[in-house]
Amino acid sequence: MVAGIPKQFEDQFWARHSNPKSGWTRVPSGAVIVYAIYHRNWRLLGAALIWTAINPFLFSPPETEDAWMTRVVLAERWWVKEKTNRTVGLGYPNVCNTVAALGFVYALYAAWRHSQGAILGVVTSIALKLWWARVLVKRYDQRTG
Repeated sequence: MVAGIPKQFEDQFWARHSNPKSGWTRVPSGAVIVYAIYHRNWRLLGAALIWTAINPFLFSPPETEDAWMTRVVLAERWWVKEKTNRTVGLGYPNVCNTVAALGFVYALYAAWRHSQGAILGVVTSIALKLWWARVLVKRYDQRTG
């Protein structure tokens, strides 16, 4: 996570964030943010940003690691921490996450300009983020056997 944060806090953050309810309720957050900007609904935007920030702390750790979304979070932590990879880059699978991030930036810009392209940006962003997550989970599952 961030240098200087106690390991116990970091472990608790990831444990809570790995609850599938945390992951699945975060997936539409980007779309809500883009929608709020498109419609100039600043209250909704504020609520969506607050939700995105506090969401990982709201759920208790999952009882098992069976849920796919739980393994997404565990795989991301494994990918970054144990494999010392980044989450963006030009190599596969990180290129999927990189293009997803660019798609989201485009969606924000398109929403501000009231362009229907915002929809394409959101769909691209979510699809590629989930593709990246799928690849990481597959690698994580192969690692843990």
